[in-house]
Amino acid sequence: MPSPIYVVGHVNPDTDSIASAMGYAWLLRERDGLDAVAARAGAVNPQTAWVLKHLGLDAPYLLTDASPRFESVTRRLDTTTPDRPLREGWSIAGKTGGIAPVVKPDGTPYGMITGRSMFTFVNKLVGPHLAQQEMRLSDILVLPCSEASDTDVPAFQASTRIRDVLQRLLREEGDEFWVLDENGRYMGICRQRDILNPPRIKLVLVDHNEPSQAVGSLDEAELIEILDHHRLGNPSTHIPIKFTVDIVGSTSTLVSERIEDSGLSAPPSLAGMMLAGLLSDTLKLKSPTTTERDRQAGERLARWAFVGGSALAGETIDTYGDKVLLAGSGLGARAPREVVRSDMKIYRAGGLDFAVAQAEVTDLYEVSEKLEELRKALEELRESKGLNFAMLMVTDVVRGSSRLITVNPPPIMEDLPYKPMPDGTRLAEGVVSRKKQLLPVVLGLLER
Repeated sequence: MPSPIYVVGHVNPDTDSIASAMGYAWLLRERDGLDAVAARAGAVNPQTAWVLKHLGLDAPYLLTDASPRFESVTRRLDTTTPDRPLREGWSIAGKTGGIAPVVKPDGTPYGMITGRSMFTFVNKLVGPHLAQQEMRLSDILVLPCSEASDTDVPAFQASTRIRDVLQRLLREEGDEFWVLDENGRYMGICRQRDILNPPRIKLVLVDHNEPSQAVGSLDEAELIEILDHHRLGNPSTHIPIKFTVDIVGSTSTLVSERIEDSGLSAPPSLAGMMLAGLLSDTLKLKSPTTTERDRQAGERLARWAFVGGSALAGETIDTYGDKVLLAGSGLGARAPREVVRSDMKIYRAGGLDFAVAQAEVTDLYEVSEKLEELRKALEELRESKGLNFAMLMVTDVVRGSSRLITVNPPPIMEDLPYKPMPDGTRLAEGVVSRKKQLLPVVLGLLER
């Protein structure tokens, strides 16, 4: 069977990352007939969780690492039990290429009948005794399967990464191994030759193109397409791939354009999800990143979403946008650690690694109340990621300004063109976009 294609956004996913993955996976299924699965590279944030619940949608499949796992090389062969006659195991082995898994009644593995185990059993049974050498095959095949089973076969959970145990596998004498579920029950077997060349997970990246923001072990996956609206920082590939980076305010805009170009319309709930992604990324179409194409996408998605009988019937872009932004704003309801990590991206420039996180509030006075806790959480983030410095951009979605909190800043950051505040933060009036307003300024300072 063809392997699925996972459509996945960046780590610490925001609403647009989740929405565009869901929308593009839907389009690949509907338009191209592909087995496309929407995925996410981390936990959903409060805003996204509210939108999903409001629309009655499930969160995408959690995929944090693209390294092949044992489940990708597992074959669920027929089994027998220890007490069944050996002829039953012999019959199974004849159909499977010489392997008969012997499984206990509770589903846990007992042993494996292979050509090697059969030879060892017969040699032990017959041995040098002349009388026993006259035994007929039919006499042997009535004995229980347990007698001819190799009970010393290594077992691995289906979710285990192959690369983590590869050296151990290469030292094993046998060529077949158990694959078990999380409860230790039989899922199938795998062969060493398949383990050494496992199938690569197929990925489509949306809403990002930098490896530092992608799922883990991206280099072990088969990357087939990128659809994004951010700066370039893309990974190298072995073969040409589809690559789209466009100047719009959200990836949901790009997905909605492709849906319309295909002559399709997204279901109301999915359209509402993508509209939330668009409104969140563009601060209700008021961010400097907003383009005319985003406004057209908003009208398009609203036409598909605000239909009678849907969860958004009777809404407008303004009323729905207010609810989406409100669901993602506020510092009081979230732990400081969650605030600095839920929408955080890592960058490298001027020989420095740094993080820029963003949180939304309806009043910047919230910053003063949580300042020291946020600084501490930001410093813990910096140390845990091995970064040179870290910054939190707290954005007032009502008034359109931000406060910047920075820990361990390099001296060059003193040249930031934003008003220093007595508490050590900076007031960036009119700055609401990390991508288009803040990041270019920071990169410009570090790279000059």
